[in-house]
Amino acid sequence: MRPGIALIGLLVCLLSGIGLLCAREPAEAATTERVVVNRFSGVAIEGFDPVAYFVTGTAEQGRAEFEANLWGAVWRFRNEGNRASFLAHPEIYGPQFGGYDPADIARGVTVAGNPYFFAVVAQRLYLFSREANRDAFIANPERFLYEVGKRWPALQERLGQ
Repeated sequence: MRPGIALIGLLVCLLSGIGLLCAREPAEAATTERVVVNRFSGVAIEGFDPVAYFVTGTAEQGRAEFEANLWGAVWRFRNEGNRASFLAHPEIYGPQFGGYDPADIARGVTVAGNPYFFAVVAQRLYLFSREANRDAFIANPERFLYEVGKRWPALQERLGQ
């Protein structure tokens, strides 16, 4: 390959909006946002329907035709009913702490939750980075939420910077 062509290719990659044309790795969640979103698409919780966790008790992928924009994120839903429920009560259906793992927040760090590791406790959705964190949280949510209450405000401020 000629050096001039390689240089042009590099410049195209650098100028193409954070290298989107050259991305070879799967999209990852942004960790500098107050809501965990895919850094390339802006989709929250990797496109999983937050209402489905309450309705079916399972992690279900939302569909692009049922989207809503809220809190600087794109949310996807399985159907129009779930979308309407979320928009009417986002504080209930949205993942607590913006989708960050409460077990990690209790330790003083923000780690994006995985949509497959979840718990609905006291009518609130929590996402966890690891299965072990979810299991520990379920065993004693009050202890974790107490620690989160002390650490979350400062961590949340840093996420907004």
